[in-house]
Amino acid sequence: MDGLVVVDKPAGRTSHDVVEAARRLFHTKQVGHTGTLDPMATGVLVLCLNQATRLAEYLSASRKNYVTEVVFGVETDTQDATGTVLAERDASHLSQTELRALLPRFQGTIEQIPPMVSARHHEGKRLYELARAGVTVERTPRPVQIERLDLLGFTPGTHPVAALEVTCSSGTYIRTLAADLGAAAGTGGMMRSLRRTWVGDPDGPFTLSRAHTLEEIRESAEAGTLAEVVLPLAEALSSWPQVKLSADEVARIRHGQFVRLADLPKESLRRWPPASAETPVAILDSEGTVCAVARVQAGQLRPMKVFTAS
Repeated sequence: MDGLVVVDKPAGRTSHDVVEAARRLFHTKQVGHTGTLDPMATGVLVLCLNQATRLAEYLSASRKNYVTEVVFGVETDTQDATGTVLAERDASHLSQTELRALLPRFQGTIEQIPPMVSARHHEGKRLYELARAGVTVERTPRPVQIERLDLLGFTPGTHPVAALEVTCSSGTYIRTLAADLGAAAGTGGMMRSLRRTWVGDPDGPFTLSRAHTLEEIRESAEAGTLAEVVLPLAEALSSWPQVKLSADEVARIRHGQFVRLADLPKESLRRWPPASAETPVAILDSEGTVCAVARVQAGQLRPMKVFTAS
């Protein structure tokens, strides 16, 4: 069974825990995810099954949307509520108006220093491994894109709480955004909760409305209806530029050969043209089954990944 599964990850489980559960339920070792969620976080976790695991590198780069709560006046060593409190102060002077005025500073392209609890590598080890050993290393700031940063709610008090919605690029650390907001407010801050609401596009297939809990997936497995929770590749890639090819053209692509765009009828092209030469294109056969991923170069479709016929 090839395809993607949108899981509503529960709190307290790692992304790897969810992958392991899926391997047991779908009876396959070929399961991967397209973007880690921290154990405390909940929401959209996209799993790839079997041949779809080869799409993970493309889907991991997608933009993401989160709803988060930031507590001001508290700083922790993990930048979130799971860490040890490093500093605590009265932040009751912070108002909704003052916070709203700070938000534009964190929109657009900004730089973040990856937190020590992240999975980034440093000299062959992940930062969180070093952090567990009590080691702190210098990290290089990295550019990220904050497309949207909206204040959804504000609860005043000694430690005011702001509810924020964030649309951002892959690689953005929401916990670091919370800490940086707290620093800008002069109060310190940390992330109290995090929920991912969609990946890629708010109208795409990877949203909370399409997500299944692990319990729902278990029930489907027991009922023999697992196929109903799996998104076929064509549906999962519905937002990509797509090209439908004839049997002869599909055979050429599967053999690593090129297909000239000039030879294709316009009706075979969907969501055309690609945004750039780096934009992946889904190649479909005459029945609408995804058989390859290609890129457009010099007026030709050049296969990057080829899927075996089922």
